[in-house]
Amino acid sequence: VQVVESGGGLVQAGGSLRLSCAASGSIFSINSMGWFRQAPGKQRELVAGFTSDGSTNYAGSVKDRFAISRGSAKNTMYLQMNSLKPEDTAVYYCSLYQRGARYWGQGTQVTVSS
Repeated sequence: VQVVESGGGLVQAGGSLRLSCAASGSIFSINSMGWFRQAPGKQRELVAGFTSDGSTNYAGSVKDRFAISRGSAKNTMYLQMNSLKPEDTAVYYCSLYQRGARYWGQGTQVTVSS
């Protein structure tokens, strides 16, 4: 399974970015799929994700600003990030969980300047 993210970049505070994720390879039945982020010196944290029943969950710090969605192909996923803040600066990772294994993308850098 390969996971590839795209769409990161540099944006001013208050701006928006849209991240994309595409999974390929031996995709059978994805249990869950989500976006994580890791800022320098901090642990990786869940930003937003889909559970096995299709429901979504968000970190409290991004709720009402970020929106997760899936494409028509269930192995694609997006993260619309609005009203970005400097504290959103991090490497963002797409991840999926399938048949007892978790797969990660290489990450995409999001930098929000004040």
